[in-house]
Amino acid sequence: MSSRLSPDDQARVDRYLSAPQHQVERRPFKAWHLLLVTLVIVIGLGLLSRLLSRLVL
Repeated sequence: MSSRLSPDDQARVDRYLSAPQHQVERRPFKAWHLLLVTLVIVIGLGLLSRLLSRLVL
């Protein structure tokens, strides 16, 4: 993929991105973990709504 930036601008972007504050180590994204957390939240809210409906009715 070729850059549409001039070489001078590309050098500035490269310098900016190589700064220490932009080099944060991150854990790899885990889709299954996100799915599990979402599922637990949905089930928990469903159970809470059933509990509240039984208390009200």
